[in-house]
Amino acid sequence: MHLRMKSVSAFAPTPAVVAAIAPTRPAAAAFSPAPVIVAAYAPTPAASGVFSESDALAAANRVANGPARTVSLDSPSPPPLRDVSPPSPYGGLVPSPYGELTPWPAEPAAPPTPPVLSPLPTRVSGSFVSAARGGALTNWIIARPPGQTGPLRPVIALHGVRGNADQVMSFGVEQGLAELVKAGRPPFAVVAVDGGDSYWHRRAGGEDAGSMVLNELIPMLAGMGLDTSRVGFIGWSMGGYGALLLGARLGLQRTAGICAISPALYQSYTASTLGAFDSYEDWTNNSVFGLPALSSIPLRVDCGTSDNFCPATRQFVAQLRTRPAGGFTDGGHDEAYWRQQLPGELAWLTS
Repeated sequence: MHLRMKSVSAFAPTPAVVAAIAPTRPAAAAFSPAPVIVAAYAPTPAASGVFSESDALAAANRVANGPARTVSLDSPSPPPLRDVSPPSPYGGLVPSPYGELTPWPAEPAAPPTPPVLSPLPTRVSGSFVSAARGGALTNWIIARPPGQTGPLRPVIALHGVRGNADQVMSFGVEQGLAELVKAGRPPFAVVAVDGGDSYWHRRAGGEDAGSMVLNELIPMLAGMGLDTSRVGFIGWSMGGYGALLLGARLGLQRTAGICAISPALYQSYTASTLGAFDSYEDWTNNSVFGLPALSSIPLRVDCGTSDNFCPATRQFVAQLRTRPAGGFTDGGHDEAYWRQQLPGELAWLTS
């Protein structure tokens, strides 16, 4: 299309035309894209000559003071544009091409802070009614090193004749666990339990303290925040014998180690203490001599040279395929010797 004008250089659009080709924008549009130039105008014949459509657009661009985007009148309004490159001076809002303020993109949320776990108590105790012991109320004590928040593997601690869980802890177990952790050794828990005087195996009357440990106590510990996938055993006198017997029965896959201190071992049924076994058959069925598992499971055996059980203990050690840790040192069958040996035995259980 051409319009005849008197002079191209004299062309001056009317205010209406300027308003059509350069719509007013608020100051916030400083971040907006270039203005839209509408390809429609109504020039006033002010001079002679020919004025083309492209001439009109070029002149309008100069008036609008910036590069132009051209659309026809039949085109829909351009979609709003976001400018997200500069920081927003509008407090979380950015201007659109038409002047309104739109929300600034939200910053990604920070990851949640993990909860702070409180240390578990260093000592807890309780009791349960043991079906394996004929309905006897059975006390237990769990000792942990200070500052522990996660599951620990337990070492089952078995007492001697006329002993109980409290007696075991009186040997210095809790202090020993604290010292180990302070020295940088791996932590573990010690679990003491009452077993009566039944020598930790099934008796003719039906009581079975060994079954109580394997089938009641250890499963209970699994529900109390302890890792029972593998456990250790430690015991004194009758409990030393019991630790060897129950560790072997639990097996190599579940027993991490056994520490037997002054174990009550007998070379024959006739040499055994009255009440330790019900019969010769009971002794042969529950003897720890010749058990294959005890040559594979890590062992430590400590016994005083003045202990009456020393000869039988030496015989037991001699028949093992693998010599155990520990040894025979000065001492008797008493708590003084057991307290003296305990720090080294607890340290061995961490290895």
